[in-house]
Amino acid sequence: MITVAQAMVKCLEEEKITTVFGYPGAAICPFYDALSKSQIRHILVRQEQNAGHAASGYARITGKPAVCIATSGPGALNLITAIATAYMDSIPMVIITGQVSRELLGRDVFQEADITGAVEPFIKYSYIVKDATQIARIVKESFYLAGTGRPGPVLIDVPMDVQTEKISFSYPETVHLRSYKPTINGHPGQIKRAMTALKNAKRPLILAGGGVFGAKATAELYEFSNACNIPIVSTMMGISAVPSNHPLYFGMLGMHGVKAANVAVRQADVLLLAGARAGDRAVKSPKSVSDDKKIIHIDIDPAEIGKNLDTHIPIVGDLKNILADMIAKAVPIHCEEWITSLQEIQQKQSSRTQCDTNYVNPKLLLHQLFEKAPDNTVVVADVGQNQIWTANQFSVPNGRFLTSGGMGTMGYSIPAAVGAKLAAPHRTVISVCGDGSFQMQMMELGTIQQNQIPLKMIVMTNHYLGMVRELQEKNYAGNEMAVDLTGSPNITQLARSYGIQANCIHSIEQAEQILDEFLHSDKPYLLECMVNPSESTL
Repeated sequence: MITVAQAMVKCLEEEKITTVFGYPGAAICPFYDALSKSQIRHILVRQEQNAGHAASGYARITGKPAVCIATSGPGALNLITAIATAYMDSIPMVIITGQVSRELLGRDVFQEADITGAVEPFIKYSYIVKDATQIARIVKESFYLAGTGRPGPVLIDVPMDVQTEKISFSYPETVHLRSYKPTINGHPGQIKRAMTALKNAKRPLILAGGGVFGAKATAELYEFSNACNIPIVSTMMGISAVPSNHPLYFGMLGMHGVKAANVAVRQADVLLLAGARAGDRAVKSPKSVSDDKKIIHIDIDPAEIGKNLDTHIPIVGDLKNILADMIAKAVPIHCEEWITSLQEIQQKQSSRTQCDTNYVNPKLLLHQLFEKAPDNTVVVADVGQNQIWTANQFSVPNGRFLTSGGMGTMGYSIPAAVGAKLAAPHRTVISVCGDGSFQMQMMELGTIQQNQIPLKMIVMTNHYLGMVRELQEKNYAGNEMAVDLTGSPNITQLARSYGIQANCIHSIEQAEQILDEFLHSDKPYLLECMVNPSESTL
């Protein structure tokens, strides 16, 4: 007989979990006591939300569900933004929260909050454990639900008295859920229709989304594009689905995308959506896109198909399996003239000129950084102008681009980069954020220093909430309201106060030597770049 807390640890060990992220409190202390006696590494974040973001970064690199932990009440509630962020971007996570004892539920006692009810709109599934004997089944199901079908977060809320109850333990080998049967294989007839449409196309195009990563289908996407000679564009979440130097890749589409990608979408006669939901940031006017072209949409979640774009050939199933079936039927499509026209647009779209020697041009800096970075570097962009600059300059041939796409959560990049670095310690991991978003996550410098995580951090400082200021400039007659960050700390000195190596540059001429030092340091390093407040995303 062992306690439920001990059983929970054994469940994590059975799932081959080696690293978890969390912040303890009284209602989760029995579990933490059991965790201390295991070989699982616990990373203490400085705020619970960041445990969720760190687990997100870890999961996105490993491709498997990652774990974050918090106590009841405010601890669990602080995870809500991270849970919603993971849900919107289909990231597999298992969240463990402590809860007040069963006899106290619903009595508004100290640090009680209905976390399962609070997260209901943006969770794949949630459990509150009231029967101690069911803990092994619940944990097994949680990992299965999080990592299969359309991935997503699953929450397990465990009352404190349940954690201390003793049970006999055995871990299930299989999962049986009658109501959960994700479609894995695409319908052969629909695949045949899709291939016929592509073969007859004069201007075929693939739109790659974040679902490519969820399906672990990057190799298949690359092979299919090459076999059929079909150009590719991506949503922001689909960046790095194919190598950035792929001759058939034309960049990110959408309101902040590049011209070649947007022209490609407008001119295509057959558009294949591969794990992309085509949200409003990617396709602002869905009707104008779907009216004049045939659309093929592949997604494991049938609710996504046709939600934003009218779909002519829907294919429900696992993208990896469907692309494998399509590769078997692939023939080269002769659309060289179409590809050449896109290449000509691509060659003219650079906008990295340095305008002011008193500031750093962020586009040019990122371009130089990615030219120097190892070709498997992981780049984690935050939200705001820095996200757009990073997305459009990303040029790491075999690298990985991560960001918060669906929710657009500021404060994501540094904790997510912590998770990514711990998941892939031999890869260079770079976080890019603005000084506004940095101040939503700067406490995690403590986590980085405590664990000596050799993370690279770039902070684009312009003393403004730059994206909002730019919107106010364009849409509200320049009426700037609540965007001035006067009173912010000296970020370089702040990093040094944590014992982290840091430098600040004011011009692109200073970047050459500093970037080499930045990339080759084997310790945490923060580089602050002073950017002109009027610098735009374009």
